[in-house]
Amino acid sequence: MPRSTRKSAKFKRAKARHLLFTAGPNKLSGGKLFKKHFDQSISLHEVAVSTPLWPSEFDGIRVGHVSDFHLGDLMPIERAKYAVDLLAKQEPDLVVCTGDVVDLHVEGAEELLDSLAAIHAPLGTMLVLGNHDELDCATTLSSMAINAGITLLRDATCSVQLGGNTLNVSGIDWAKSTKQCNQKVSRVCNKDTHILLSHNPKAFDQASSLQVPLTLSGHTHGGQMAFKKKRGANLAVAHKYSAGQYEQNDSNLFVTVGVGAWFPLRVNCPAEVALLTVQNKK
Repeated sequence: MPRSTRKSAKFKRAKARHLLFTAGPNKLSGGKLFKKHFDQSISLHEVAVSTPLWPSEFDGIRVGHVSDFHLGDLMPIERAKYAVDLLAKQEPDLVVCTGDVVDLHVEGAEELLDSLAAIHAPLGTMLVLGNHDELDCATTLSSMAINAGITLLRDATCSVQLGGNTLNVSGIDWAKSTKQCNQKVSRVCNKDTHILLSHNPKAFDQASSLQVPLTLSGHTHGGQMAFKKKRGANLAVAHKYSAGQYEQNDSNLFVTVGVGAWFPLRVNCPAEVALLTVQNKK
């Protein structure tokens, strides 16, 4: 089957889900579902990460992490830019986005990507693609990101310099299964990788086996519904790593619950932008 046909089929299925779980219920509620959803706040989640694998030359680096905007019906551009402004006020050293910039259509994503790039973090702004970014046209979205000045990591690694020291950041394209994630991580990462960006947190198992100090992911939305004061107990039952921090072999994973949503309801799982302070654990 040609790639364009497969892509079209995935897009149609996603659009059907959107009608069933989002647009349809909102219409039946007379618009009240969307209004209630937009009234929910976007919070700042501050995270401390400490591992002996982290290069001491970059002690205290502050990484701004956003994911899963799902720009579209449930994420107007004004709300998306509010989240970006919230992150910009924290003055992070590095900004990363772990995918699903858009929900269905890529049109209009330039303004959001321009806003992310405009944070002017000293170590740059980096992006990996999520599964929703591939539904319409990943090539178009990729061009938008590059034109905005964002470093796009599609199964690639980039190095940034600070005071003569090097920090290596790798990023992998969307991969659905653990096996696919493992293959991509093995190809892209090595002993010199410091940060891995992967939309799917399933990449963490292989990253930890390679002793990558920090993996950043999204995708799960934290289930969007969780038990109070227990983020890990949520509706993302298909995911071993669904929300928050995890540690394995001195490697660390942080899974953000995301900025946006794919259905208009969050319970005990507020939308967030994350700010991670990373240190060497001596």
